[in-house]
Amino acid sequence: MLDAEIAPARLLSGSLCAVPWRALESEVDAWDRLTGNASEPNPFFESWYLLPSLRHLPDTDGVTILRFEQDGQLVGLLPVAPSLRYYRWPMPHLSSWLHANCFCGVPLVARGAEVPFWQAVLSWADTRPDAALFMHLRGMMLGGPLHAALDAVAAQDARQIEIVHREARAMLASDLSPETYLEAALSSKKRKELRRQANRLAEEGAIAFEHSTDARDVARWCTDFLALEAAGWKGKAGSALASSERTERMFRESLEGAALRGRLERLSLTLDGRPVAMLATFLTAPGAYSYKTAFDETYARFSPGVLLQRENLAMLDRADIAWTDSCASADHPMIDHLWRERRDIGRLSIAIGGRLRRAAFRQFVRAETARHPAGHRP
Repeated sequence: MLDAEIAPARLLSGSLCAVPWRALESEVDAWDRLTGNASEPNPFFESWYLLPSLRHLPDTDGVTILRFEQDGQLVGLLPVAPSLRYYRWPMPHLSSWLHANCFCGVPLVARGAEVPFWQAVLSWADTRPDAALFMHLRGMMLGGPLHAALDAVAAQDARQIEIVHREARAMLASDLSPETYLEAALSSKKRKELRRQANRLAEEGAIAFEHSTDARDVARWCTDFLALEAAGWKGKAGSALASSERTERMFRESLEGAALRGRLERLSLTLDGRPVAMLATFLTAPGAYSYKTAFDETYARFSPGVLLQRENLAMLDRADIAWTDSCASADHPMIDHLWRERRDIGRLSIAIGGRLRRAAFRQFVRAETARHPAGHRP
């Protein structure tokens, strides 16, 4: 477990402390103010999502929050945890903390504080009294302000930093109208097939699309979503949110917190009032994240999930949302054909410590990148 009593790393432009994650439970207001001024949005590190994750998921006792402050204000935040293994290798390192339902690892940092934040984080990591060989950051948005600031700080320190994995994730980012975008994304044959499927589904009963961005009936919506997801292949595989009481509680609590802050859009396709496809999207202007989607597999021949995503193109009409991250795996068989833009996501490994640790890291990362020279890990 990280030493929560370690002395803060002091810099002229701010101070950083490693604190137990429960210490942040009393700073939700300051945390939410930071969110409103973040250089890059990341809903998964906002208070309403990160705290339920830490409260309900297993093995979180070792998670520490790197808390960066300037002029008495919270301006930076990153959850980290030590690990004795680096994927399949026994290699102690320090990693940003993510879990299976966390789709972005960019730290929350106030605009203008990006460089001093990374200076403080790396200075702290350099002086940690343990055996961590390097620092590993997962789920970083490559080419964004936080990545650019990290590269600049590493270059200034002559510190080695490597992209050890990258993938292109589908995103929606266009000035086109929903109708024009659909025409550009799909062939006329495919659009005709979608219309046919919608008409055939309408023969089964009354269909409707329901949009909601308020907090009314969030608990009922969550219940419907969890049941829909559990009835499908994820339920059979044991990977549905409802397959574990821990993930179900995290899901319910985080969606309620998001809705109360106006950070949640719920979209449903209903048949005779019963949902057959559902989508939860986190609204984090100027972006958004398509968090979770599910559909009734007994209606698979009508492609209800695709029909829902066709309706979801209305996101293009929102003046406050410039892009939407799909949160989908690379080369996703459905969304990659509909959303044409891509977002580069990567894992970064960074040298820390003194001369010996950095030399050992140089040898290790050289072997790793030789196996995957393009920065792609299987």
